[in-house]
Amino acid sequence: MSVAVSFLRGINVGGRKKIKMADLRALYASLGFRHVRSLLQTGNVIFETDETDLALVKERLETGIYAAFGFDVQLIMRSPATFKTIFKRHPFTDEQLDEPKKVAVVFLPKAPSLEAVEDLRKNNPGREFIQADGSELFVFYTDGQARSKLDNSRIERALGLHSTARNWNTCNRILKLLAELEA
Repeated sequence: MSVAVSFLRGINVGGRKKIKMADLRALYASLGFRHVRSLLQTGNVIFETDETDLALVKERLETGIYAAFGFDVQLIMRSPATFKTIFKRHPFTDEQLDEPKKVAVVFLPKAPSLEAVEDLRKNNPGREFIQADGSELFVFYTDGQARSKLDNSRIERALGLHSTARNWNTCNRILKLLAELEA
């Protein structure tokens, strides 16, 4: 038995792709996952599975979501160990972490090319700090996310990968849920 974290991309945003978290948890349970917990309305789900191949879990969940809700949703999966390493390798300063709503982790399905990351930095019209590390992009929104032009669409176009971002507060809450589930 192992624990997994799934991030759903683009649900409950702007009135599109609406999924109630209770319905989402019920779907995960119906697919055989246990101790399903969700966090916020943006599709952060932590659960237990007997499957060790997260690619298979992802495929099963995407298929199940389409069957249950009638639309495609992309998921990005992380193991607890992988998720925890984010906190060990993040590039943020203490001053940046003092503004956790400006700190974001962008989860990607795989590591972007160095050229794509450099193009994103070079063509970004804002003052954001952007650093890639493996399959995550670390972003500090200097002027805040609401004012930034560095949104998910711009990131996806530049990197050629789908992505989903979570702010530092949300990441810390997920870390706490993982600790509770693993206890």
